[in-house]
Amino acid sequence: MNFALKEEKGFIYIEEGQGEVLLLLHGLMGALSNWEQVIEEFKNEYRVIIPILPIYDLPLLTTGVKTLTKYVHRFVRHKGLSNITLLGNSLGGHVALIYCLSHPQLVKTLVLTGSSGLYENAFGGSFPRRESYDFVKEKVEYTFYDPKTATKDLVDEVFITINDRNKVVRILAMAKSAIRHNMNKELHKIKIPVGLIWGRNDKITPPEVAVEFNELLPDSELYWIDQCGHAPMMEQPEEFNRYLKTFLENTKLKV
Repeated sequence: MNFALKEEKGFIYIEEGQGEVLLLLHGLMGALSNWEQVIEEFKNEYRVIIPILPIYDLPLLTTGVKTLTKYVHRFVRHKGLSNITLLGNSLGGHVALIYCLSHPQLVKTLVLTGSSGLYENAFGGSFPRRESYDFVKEKVEYTFYDPKTATKDLVDEVFITINDRNKVVRILAMAKSAIRHNMNKELHKIKIPVGLIWGRNDKITPPEVAVEFNELLPDSELYWIDQCGHAPMMEQPEEFNRYLKTFLENTKLKV
């Protein structure tokens, strides 16, 4: 990835471009590089910011979606951000939903892709054969419609991560926290425009999850991407960016 990491006051992040803020939140097994094509597409019109979420650095007893949301708010205050378009994938979407409920005055619009918050097939629930590279490869491929999207570099990164005991216990704790924190009864309170960009072949947060989000969120638009799994911005970046641009333009027309 060609974008420089910045570090200030304990926050590590990427920031590119000028304009309205597009704040991107990665998933549980995600990385900043997942958003590379989004940065490239939108940095000329938006101020694109992606913080590293400290999933592996939280005390085990406080590892959970609410703690991550508090971290995001500390980052937002540090950067002095407002009028934010918040975009989250998977766990990042879940954090974005909680953030919108906690700080509605700071968020202008929300975009979810493969978000948890209602129902998800966790990455594994456990990793009974995490020492097996082939097992890990199979799990990473499960994330995508096309197994080739799971490059060797990506599989290597996940393999190293889940074979680090400190990291794997926090991954499992965070996954359990997300499953316990079902937002079914809270979503009606989110009144801002929400874009749902979903892989039609997502096996982690399957299509019925997107449909339920669409039904429960008062002002939402649902966009489907065919031949696409849990991370549309990685697997079908051109189509993802096209839908994101459409949603953002439609939102401007509402104002």
